[in-house]
Amino acid sequence: MNDNTTRGLTRRQLIFSSVTGLAIGAAATAKAATLTGVPPWQPFDQNGPMHYDSPGWQFFSEGEVREMQAIVNRLIPADDLSVSGSDAGCVVFMDRQLASNYGDASRLYMAAPFQEGTPEQGDQSRFTPRERVRLGLVGLETLCQSRHQQSFSALAPEQQDALLAELEKGEVELEGMGSKLFFEQVLGNTMEGFFGDPIYGGNRDMVSWKMVGFPGARYDYRRYIALHNQKLDLVPLSIIGGESWNARASK
Repeated sequence: MNDNTTRGLTRRQLIFSSVTGLAIGAAATAKAATLTGVPPWQPFDQNGPMHYDSPGWQFFSEGEVREMQAIVNRLIPADDLSVSGSDAGCVVFMDRQLASNYGDASRLYMAAPFQEGTPEQGDQSRFTPRERVRLGLVGLETLCQSRHQQSFSALAPEQQDALLAELEKGEVELEGMGSKLFFEQVLGNTMEGFFGDPIYGGNRDMVSWKMVGFPGARYDYRRYIALHNQKLDLVPLSIIGGESWNARASK
């Protein structure tokens, strides 16, 4: 007789029977429930974003708002396809993000040593997003005053574009911080604000989603799976403010 067999029961069968018994016991103790109507929770009720319609600025001063609006309006100028970056709410998005844990980098490892990393390692700077934006704005103001005796927002569009090109290439220093670091921070946040969900303050009226034809945060796409090469013209929906939960649950 095989040593792995005892009274007609193999070791494999014994293990399988034990696992099956545990699964059945767990299923018996777990009571399934069917939810109907309005759920007992709301999206982001534990860690909600600061909505764009909350009053006042959370991070920027009025002067910083003016300069930041001028910057994003050159990064995303108004044209036949969409409104400007500031009209789309990009500065509001940045304000709310910088006032949050993202701004102070509290969820990231920010201890020394700080040294330039490889492209694969990503950003190794000691500056938090808040510091990059605030120090960058101070440095930009100093630079503009020394060159033109006025702020960035007062420059002609051609002058603004030329200066932003310098910042992008890292050709100037801004108060001890590389201009490229400031430019990349602002450019990245501007794009996030323009294309992100409106719940975070940008992409006002879903202007960018309408421009590119993105349908947004829809609950269910099953009815469209088989509709190949057809223009659907779906109205974009935000995480909130689109279909109600009751409407989605009834589908």
